[in-house]
Amino acid sequence: MVQKRDCRPFLQPKSVAVVGASERLSSSGGAVLRNIISSKFPGDVIPVTPKNEKVLGITSVKSLLELSTPAELVVIVVRPDLILDIVDEAAISGHKNLMILPGGFSEAGPVGQVRESELLRKTDAAGITVFGPNSAGCIHLNKHSPFAATFLRDLPLGGGIALISQSGAISEEIIATGNKNSLPISTVISVGNAVHLEVIDYLEFLGEQDTCSCILLYMESVNNIKNFERVARKITKKKPVVALIGGRTMEGGHAVRNHTGGLAMTDSEAVSFMQKCGIIRVKSLRQLMLAAKGFGFFPQGIGNRILLFSNSGGPGVITTDHLIDNNLKMPPLPKEYSRDLKNLLPPEAAVSNPIDMLADAREDRFEAAFLSALKHCKNEYDAILMIHVVPFMVDANPVINVMSSLAKKASFPVFHSMMGTLENKIEWFTKMENSGVAMFENSEDMAESASILAQYPLLKSSKEKTF
Repeated sequence: MVQKRDCRPFLQPKSVAVVGASERLSSSGGAVLRNIISSKFPGDVIPVTPKNEKVLGITSVKSLLELSTPAELVVIVVRPDLILDIVDEAAISGHKNLMILPGGFSEAGPVGQVRESELLRKTDAAGITVFGPNSAGCIHLNKHSPFAATFLRDLPLGGGIALISQSGAISEEIIATGNKNSLPISTVISVGNAVHLEVIDYLEFLGEQDTCSCILLYMESVNNIKNFERVARKITKKKPVVALIGGRTMEGGHAVRNHTGGLAMTDSEAVSFMQKCGIIRVKSLRQLMLAAKGFGFFPQGIGNRILLFSNSGGPGVITTDHLIDNNLKMPPLPKEYSRDLKNLLPPEAAVSNPIDMLADAREDRFEAAFLSALKHCKNEYDAILMIHVVPFMVDANPVINVMSSLAKKASFPVFHSMMGTLENKIEWFTKMENSGVAMFENSEDMAESASILAQYPLLKSSKEKTF
């Protein structure tokens, strides 16, 4: 039986000691301490350093041995050659949970491999659980107990999406891109060498959290295939899991061995394994972010019947191709809706799926076509995708004002892409997204996000039939 380890003390600790805490932001100890404070962590914070009586205004101790009551979590950010001595102090003083951020272990050659073996021997003997080592730490912005023990530069915005990553750099990029695109990410876990806690432990923990609506994975290898599949199948019945698998090519597999020492999956192995797990697989970081964008608005995914609006023929054509290439369907317009549109739109407009309302379409045309869709298409389509090119002769502001109001009345998911020069992009995107519309800078990204979301109900349905 595989041992189940408790992730809660690492993501929601009641108290934390930071060994190597520093005033210097350019040091790992300084960055970690500042992020814990910035996250508004409500528990006790104890800097551990021989140099100062106070660090950032917080009273410090010189050693873990000085603490009369063990901290629930100890974050270690000292030189690799000092870490085993800190582990000895933790064992003597009764500390049971260590987050070790520095590298210098199995990834660092023979000396590091010996150090990791000693780390395992010491911690297993003392009943200590280790997060890491060689990790960028974790962020878990839980509403009641937010916590961020990391030296990553930024914190995410918060929301229902979680990331578990076998790469700290990937974690940093997802936070940066997520913040730029207003993605609702609250949890970021950098797994590191995973001597104790592995991807599957965090996946199981987050799968049980009601505040987590979607889990993103960046993985390069899986240690226990059967256990991973068992846990993943349980979780993907409740919420979508999207995975980017690194090392699917022969050359990428060599890079995985150099990075983590793990054994990568081939492309065909990744396809088969993800299907068994009920996990949506993507092939690029860009697609992983598009999945986050879509599931952030529609966590249960969408059906595969799409109605496409456009005010420009060319983007409508390439978006249609993209949708069909990705196994989505574009059923013909219902007769009542088609008849309505012919009365509402100019004779030159294309009354079919996709609908082309023409480049000079203003808010009245957008409003009439959308309201008619709500009336006639409720049971015919699973989502509306809209392409809004902003031409020089049409003011986009009234269009956004009308569509953001109408979107609140929609009974199905609405995606909207804006193309061209968007002088008020932030204002327009914010207004639409506050109305529950997933916004994109181009129609192909919109179509790709929709195609990823449409996989979840199909995977969930096929998986349920096998139980």
